Amino acid sequence: MRTGLEGKSTVVTGGGSGIGRAAALRFAEEGARVLIADLDGEAAEKAAEEVRALGAQAGAVVGDLSRRDVADRVTATARERFGGVDVLVNNAGIMDDMSAAADVTDEMWERLIRVNLTAPFLLTRAVLPGMVERGSGAIVFTASEASLRGSAAGAAYTASKHGVSGLVKSTAVMYRDQGIRVNAVAPGGTATNITVDAAADAAGPRALAPYMAGVGRVAEADELAAAIVFLASDAASNINGAVLPVDNGWSAV
Repeated sequence: MRTGLEGKSTVVTGGGSGIGRAAALRFAEEGARVLIADLDGEAAEKAAEEVRALGAQAGAVVGDLSRRDVADRVTATARERFGGVDVLVNNAGIMDDMSAAADVTDEMWERLIRVNLTAPFLLTRAVLPGMVERGSGAIVFTASEASLRGSAAGAAYTASKHGVSGLVKSTAVMYRDQGIRVNAVAPGGTATNITVDAAADAAGPRALAPYMAGVGRVAEADELAAAIVFLASDAASNINGAVLPVDNGWSAV
């Protein structure tokens, strides 16, 4: 498969661990230059070192990506080090506690929307002008099985990931004539460090339990990374506005 990623400037959010780290390493193997953005500075620097060990250029930016100044700093750093952003991977995200709508606290709702939806929006908005100027670019989001259905997570997480799906499709349509492609992967169960801290008597887990049996085999992070790299590559040159399930058929159940 000809990816066309060699030398491309790539930003991966949440790149210090899990799917983001796996994607960063995959991009490095394709010859891309990788800037890792993460809230965990130690993890980000370690992942950047792993990228360099593969012979690729790498850097790290630490901060809360739901803040506009951090999103702008990520974009500015990529411009200073690599000349801009050719590929953006909006991967960073957090899980809710599986609460049903009546049980979601204000704090939980606001945090999930801020991290899972506002943060990727801010970074997408920040990189688009440069992509438009160059007439090319690829943006890949990590959506979720919860962006496809109402039975994979709590109300806050589900709403945030449905928002991601809408943002992907809207941006793809509005910028497709300017050489920019915007897609997403929708992971099912994946082995990462994201945990669910649900109360034993919460309504959400009880309601969702009958549907969770369809999750099937839990994926490795590298399996998601492979799909992300594909969507960012020239091999997916006519794929735009897609939310690709990478879930071992869970979405088909």
